[in-house]
Amino acid sequence: MLFVSDKAKEKIEQIMQEQQLSKDSFVRVTVAGGGCSGLSYKMDFDNKLNPDDQEFLDKGVKLVTDLRSFLYVCNTTLEFTDGLNGKGFHFQNPNATRTCACGESFAV
Repeated sequence: MLFVSDKAKEKIEQIMQEQQLSKDSFVRVTVAGGGCSGLSYKMDFDNKLNPDDQEFLDKGVKLVTDLRSFLYVCNTTLEFTDGLNGKGFHFQNPNATRTCACGESFAV
């Protein structure tokens, strides 16, 4: 399962409205090699499903990831912060054994 926080849900809905994305659009989460800890997250809006995609619905937000990425992000929560310490989306990943200082890469 993938989860979304209340703040992330609000921001996703705002972005989708501002960019006039269709109702069948969803958030695609992928994991790629790279970053200072070995793996990095990527998040985009998409509207095309692939055969190996895993689909999750939390708080009315559809999150999709490919099967390989799901192995790294299972039970992860997509968060959004807008405080003084930084603004933007980040992932609360219980599988990560190490993260970099910027929070954009991780290791398992």
